[in-house]
Amino acid sequence: MNKSKFSFAALCALVAFFSFSCNKKTLLEEQTSETKIEEKNVVISLGFSTNMEDPRGVASLFFKNEVEEKSGGRIKIEIFPNGELGGDAELIEGVMSGKLDMTVSSAGNFATYATKVGISAMPFLFSEFEDAWHFMDSELVTDVNKTLEEFGIIVLSHYDNGFRCVTTTSRPINSVSDMQNLKIRTPPNQIVMETMLALGASPKPYAFNELKAALKSGLFDSEENPIPVIFNSRLFEEQKYLAITNHSYDAMPLVIRKTLWETFSAEEKSILLEAAKKAQTLNRNLVKEQTESYVSKLKEEGMIITMPDLKPFQNATSGVMDVFGNIYGDRLISKVKDLTGE
Repeated sequence: MNKSKFSFAALCALVAFFSFSCNKKTLLEEQTSETKIEEKNVVISLGFSTNMEDPRGVASLFFKNEVEEKSGGRIKIEIFPNGELGGDAELIEGVMSGKLDMTVSSAGNFATYATKVGISAMPFLFSEFEDAWHFMDSELVTDVNKTLEEFGIIVLSHYDNGFRCVTTTSRPINSVSDMQNLKIRTPPNQIVMETMLALGASPKPYAFNELKAALKSGLFDSEENPIPVIFNSRLFEEQKYLAITNHSYDAMPLVIRKTLWETFSAEEKSILLEAAKKAQTLNRNLVKEQTESYVSKLKEEGMIITMPDLKPFQNATSGVMDVFGNIYGDRLISKVKDLTGE
């Protein structure tokens, strides 16, 4: 009887020991799992077509540093400037296909897929930076950006590229007639191309990272870009004349691959969004400052600057909105006019 009691007691002790051991192992596994989550490292690739001196490069470096600091190094950003990973079209396609994590490019370039996203590029929609920023920060644009989600793209913020102007090799632009048959390079932006066609030019899309060589070879007579881009990318080395036409405002969505975005926790998403908004503010202020100050620098570099009367340019391009009317819809166009005071 005593032996039986002893055996039973021993068996209970043995079961308790193994039970404790198993529980301990479970706790250890849970702790290890939590440690792995805390120590996980994500490297995000961010590519764009211009150099690091360009405001998008400066803002992207700020974004990188901010994210890495706030995440304690768990999220790192690897930047690929100068079109190292391709032109704007290739970069956007890279985000869609999963080959690239992030890019920043003109809103009109995204319109190849989600046409409404390019509405901010409509000709002469804005004349002041503050008006354009107010529009880009509106609920209307937030709703429009959602059309990119079906293409696997999430918009984090809106960088600024400035107002697009025309540069030429052999003749100054003083009137709409000077635009006739001008072989002009544009980005893969249908709205900008339609604007150039309405002005009588012959537009052709071409990768920005190959633009200087194309201008030097004579493939194009002309190109159009914001003043900060013209200066920072030294396009003045291949172009003699600059016409301040401000024909299209160039908003630039900073975007991230949706499938990557969905892997982040709420805290990590907050870090990325906050850094993107801060980078947006830095970028916008820098673009405005450079737009105002770089005209004199371009003169110093030998460019001849003209400031044509823009009313005839506005009249010539007034029908571009009609081209996209069926796509945008009357309701969207009406909202745009309300926001822009048109």
